[in-house]
Amino acid sequence: MTAPLLEVRDVGQRFRASGGMFAKTRQVVAVDGVSLRLETGGVLGVVGESGCGKSTLAKIILGLIKPTSGDVLIDGRSLTTMDRRERARLIQPVFQDPFSSLNPRQRIRDIVALPLTAQGGIPAGEIRKRVDAMLSRVGLDPAMGERLPAQLSGGQRQRVAIARALVLHPRLVVCDEPTSALDVSVQAQILNLLAELRLEFGLSYLFISHNLAVVEHVASEVAVMYLGRIVERNEASALFHAPRHPYTKALLASVLTPEPGLGIPETGLGDAMPDPANVPSGCRFHPRCPVAVERCSRDSPTTERAGAGIVECHLAPVG
Repeated sequence: MTAPLLEVRDVGQRFRASGGMFAKTRQVVAVDGVSLRLETGGVLGVVGESGCGKSTLAKIILGLIKPTSGDVLIDGRSLTTMDRRERARLIQPVFQDPFSSLNPRQRIRDIVALPLTAQGGIPAGEIRKRVDAMLSRVGLDPAMGERLPAQLSGGQRQRVAIARALVLHPRLVVCDEPTSALDVSVQAQILNLLAELRLEFGLSYLFISHNLAVVEHVASEVAVMYLGRIVERNEASALFHAPRHPYTKALLASVLTPEPGLGIPETGLGDAMPDPANVPSGCRFHPRCPVAVERCSRDSPTTERAGAGIVECHLAPVG
């Protein structure tokens, strides 16, 4: 059986956080036993509130931080067996804020060329040729390569970030909130560009976002994170039309609708945000769950099959 392009095996990440001058050091659970698979050519969306562990998971997959436990495999090979150059040829990121992810003192041409120059052994003429071709492909005039990031609009800067990510022709692109810092009209342009590039270059995307409308538009499969755990995963169409976990239902209920007269949606989750330094007993969602029963505060739910996906809830329908 062919190995998936990306496999995350029971990955965990814990950090130590200072509690202040007179308080004890606390342990923050950022990611807790996460397992995922992404087949070649697929788009896996990862959604959840701020602080649920999405960006930490992205950094682990990119090899930027080493997990406390578990492993990440590309084509069946552990990231720990690869050096930085090999990882860069396989995986590249597109981050949330294109301004902060681009060196403000470097010309656009040098920014896009960086992955090529870091590999070593590529002639300068070939680098320039590939950089100009990629700038054109993402919708930018190669003459813009002489400019600085501050001289470009937000949408143009994100196109530069995409060009930098693709200039090595990686197999997997990790998109961490790639459109959240952009105007709505520009968001649509960037999403359409990412879709075109995926088909053209045979890419696979791990698409991390808190914007469910965006994820529904781009993803073939969706994983929902809460306090470091994957609480539901399913094909995108099934998850959006028939969610099984109460948290997934609350997230979908929170999506604003253009229909007049409906006002601001009520999620039923309250104002308290989850604290990764103080994970509740039992089901970690139970303090905010509108349908929780006594068992939920006592027993941790197991991960069960739910149609083509999985769900982690005592009360969710499975099978």
